Amino acid sequence: MTDAEPSHPDSTEPTFELDHVVVENDDAPDECAIFPLEASETELLTAWISAHEGDFVDLESMH
Repeated sequence: MTDAEPSHPDSTEPTFELDHVVVENDDAPDECAIFPLEASETELLTAWISAHEGDFVDLESMH
C-alpha cells in the first residue's frame, strides 16, 4: 500500500485562515466559535461555526 498524494487546492480557489474564541458559560456547556481571521464585523454576524463542549475532540485522539 502506498500513501496517497497530498491534495493541493486549485490555485483559483480562495483560501483563508481561521481564528477561534472559547466562551466559558457558567450555566451551559462552554462554546468554541470558529470564524475567518480577516472577517469584517458585518461578516462575523453570519460567517462563524460554533461547537459546544463535548462536540469536538483533540486532533491527536483521531489517529
